[in-house]
Amino acid sequence: MDFNDSPEEAAYREKARAWLAENAAAHRAAHGEPKPTTPEHMAAAKAWQARKAGAGYACITWPAGVGGGGGTPIQSVIFGQEEAKAGVSYGYFTIGLGMCVPTVMAFASDETKQRFVSPAVKGEEIWCQLFSEPAGGSDVAALRTRAVKDGSDWVINGQKVWTTGAHYCDYGIVLVRTDVDAPKHKGLTMFWIDMRDAAVECRPIHQMSGGREFNEVYFTDLRVKDSQRLGAVGEGWKVALVTLMNERLAVGGSSGPDYRQVMELARGLSGPNGPALKDNAFREKLADWYVNSQGLKYTRFRTMTALSRGQTPGPESSIGKIIAANQMQEMANTAVEAQGEYGILTDPSLAPMEAAFQASLMWAPGLRIAGGTDEILKNIIAERVLGLPGDVRVDKDVAFKDMPTGR
Repeated sequence: MDFNDSPEEAAYREKARAWLAENAAAHRAAHGEPKPTTPEHMAAAKAWQARKAGAGYACITWPAGVGGGGGTPIQSVIFGQEEAKAGVSYGYFTIGLGMCVPTVMAFASDETKQRFVSPAVKGEEIWCQLFSEPAGGSDVAALRTRAVKDGSDWVINGQKVWTTGAHYCDYGIVLVRTDVDAPKHKGLTMFWIDMRDAAVECRPIHQMSGGREFNEVYFTDLRVKDSQRLGAVGEGWKVALVTLMNERLAVGGSSGPDYRQVMELARGLSGPNGPALKDNAFREKLADWYVNSQGLKYTRFRTMTALSRGQTPGPESSIGKIIAANQMQEMANTAVEAQGEYGILTDPSLAPMEAAFQASLMWAPGLRIAGGTDEILKNIIAERVLGLPGDVRVDKDVAFKDMPTGR
C-alpha cells in the first residue's frame, strides 16, 4: 500500500487545487450560498457542473468525446477529495452520472448515447434510478411493474418507491417485468424514460428529517418506444447488475459527523459521573469508532493504491458501506443520548453543534437501506468475497407468476 501521491499525481492535485481555488471563489461570487432544495440551489449546482465540464473536471474518467476528461480513476479520486475540501460539491448529479448514464453508455444505441451523455455531463439534464418497489423490498428481482408489448411500443404500468430526486429529474432508467412465465431474475427488461411524460406521477415522501428527497413514482399506461430499451428483452437483470455495482460504489462512504466531532461534543457535556469524556464506557465506544474509522481509511487507501497502479480495486470496497452506515447510526444515537434533554432539539440554531448529530441520526437508517440493505451486502460479501456456500433459494427456477404472494 502506498500512502503518497506519485509525482504525476501530486502535480495533478496541485493543478486541481489551483483551479478550484479560482473557480470556487468565482462561483460563490456569482451564486452566493443558496439554501438546499431551492430553485437557486439547483441553478447554482447546474452552473458549477457546467463549469467543471468546460474544464474537463466533470466525469474525469469518461472519454473527452462525450464531455468527460479522458483521465484516470485516481485523478477522479484526487479531484473529488479536493472538491470536497473546497466545499462546492452538489449531490443532484451523483445518481445520474454515477449509476444511470454509465448504464446508458454500456447498453444504449449510439444515437441514444449521443443524445443524452453530453447534456448529463454538463448538468443540463438530471437522471434518476427506478428500481425499488413496495412489495419487493431489497429483492430487486421481485418487482411487479409490468411492460407489455403493443405493436412496436411497450406500455408500462406499476409503482416504484424511494426514488431519489424523481421530482426534479428529466429522465430515468426503469427496470420492469416483461415475462411473468420466466423465473424472477430472467423476465426483466430495462428502459430509459422521460420523467416529464404525463403518464409518470411523482409523489414526494415526507421524511422524519423534514426532507423530501425520496419519491413514490406511478406509471399509468406509460408508452415507450422499443428504441428506449437498454439491453435485450428479458436480460434486464444483467443490465441492472451494472447499475447496482456502480450504486454500491457511489454510496460506499457516509457523510456526517465522525468520531472527532463526538469527542469534541463530549468535552462540553457532563454525565452523572462527571464529564462525558472521562466516562470509561463512553471512552470505550470512542476507541471502537476510532479503530473502525482507521480500518475504513486504510481500506480506501488500498482502493486508491489499486487505482493509482491502473488496477481494478478488489472486493475490499464491499465492506465500506456496512461499516460506515452502522457506525454513523451508532455514533449519532450515542451523541444525541449524551445531550440529555437537549437531544430532542433539531433546530440548528438551538441544538449543540448545529444539530449535526440529530440530522445524522435521522439519515443513518436510510443509508443502511440505500444501495442494498446490510443483509443483502453481507450475503454478497459471504458468497462472492469469502466464497461461502450460497443461501438456499427455492424460487430460483419458479415462474414469477407461480410465486406465492402472501395474499
